[in-house]
Amino acid sequence: MSEKNDGANRDATKRSARERLQEEREREKSREKRRRTLLVAAAVVGVLGLAAVVGLIAANAGKDDADKAGPVVAPSGATGKDALAIRTGKDGAKSTLTVWEDFRCPACKAFEDNYRATVHELEAKGLLNVDYHLVTLIDGNMGGSGSLKGANAAACAQDAGKFAEYHDVLFQNQPQETDDAYGKNAKLLELAGKVPGLDTPEFRACVEEGKHNSWVAKSFAAFSAGKFKGTPTVQLNGKDIFADQANPLTPQKLKEQVEAAAKGSGGATPKRSGKPSPSGSASASAASSAPGARGAAGH
Repeated sequence: MSEKNDGANRDATKRSARERLQEEREREKSREKRRRTLLVAAAVVGVLGLAAVVGLIAANAGKDDADKAGPVVAPSGATGKDALAIRTGKDGAKSTLTVWEDFRCPACKAFEDNYRATVHELEAKGLLNVDYHLVTLIDGNMGGSGSLKGANAAACAQDAGKFAEYHDVLFQNQPQETDDAYGKNAKLLELAGKVPGLDTPEFRACVEEGKHNSWVAKSFAAFSAGKFKGTPTVQLNGKDIFADQANPLTPQKLKEQVEAAAKGSGGATPKRSGKPSPSGSASASAASSAPGARGAAGH
C-alpha cells in the first residue's frame, strides 16, 4: 500500500513539475511577446520621430536656401523687361544689339574677341547700344558657380559704373570651360584690379555677399523661357543675326547694318558673301532641354 502511494506521489510530482515547466514556458513566451511588441512600438515611434525631425530640418533648410537667395536686386541702371539688361553705349542710338552671354562660355569669348573693337567703335559714334543679359548656362552643364559669381561681379561693376571695362576683362581672362576659376571670389576681385577705380570696399562687399545673385538667376530664367538655342545669342534690333550659318555674321556686316539703320535705310542685311569670314564663325554654347546637356558646344 505504501509503495503504491509512493509511486502515485512520484507521478504526481513529475506531472506537477512538467506542468510548472510548461506554465513557465508559456509565461516566458508571453513576456517575450510583450517585449517584442514594446520594441516594435518603440521603433515605430522612433522612426516617426526621426521622420518628423528630418522633415523639420529639410523644411528649415529649404527656408534657409530661400533666405540665402534673397530678394532680386537689379544693378544700378538696369533696363528692359524686369530690368534684366545692362546697357552700354550712348543715349539716342538708332540700333540696339541684344547679347545673351555667359562668362564661362568659350563661344561667348570668341564672339567678344572678334566683335569687341567694332562694337566699341559703333558705341563711341553713338550708333549702337548693347543690352547685355547675363546667364549661367555653363554652371548647369559643367557644375560649379563661375557663371553665377562672374555675372554677379559684373553686376557689381555696373553699380560702380565700370561694367563695360570689367565685362571685357572677364572675357579677356576667361579660364578654360572646365576650370571654375570664376567660382572663387578672390579671382574676380583680382581681375577687378585691372579696371582703374573698381576695386573698392563697396565692390568687394557686393561680390562677397552675392548681392545680385537672385537677379542673375532671374535673367537665366528669362533666357530659358525665351527658348534661345544657346550662347551667345545676338540680336540686332530684335532680329537674330548670329545664328544664320548660311549667311554668317562678320564685324563688317554688323557695322554696315548699324550704319544703314542710322541713315534710315532700315539696316537691311548685306548681300551674302561667298566665303564666311573667319571672325564670324565661332561656335555657340548650345542650350538643350535634355538634363545635363545645357552648355554643350553646338554649331
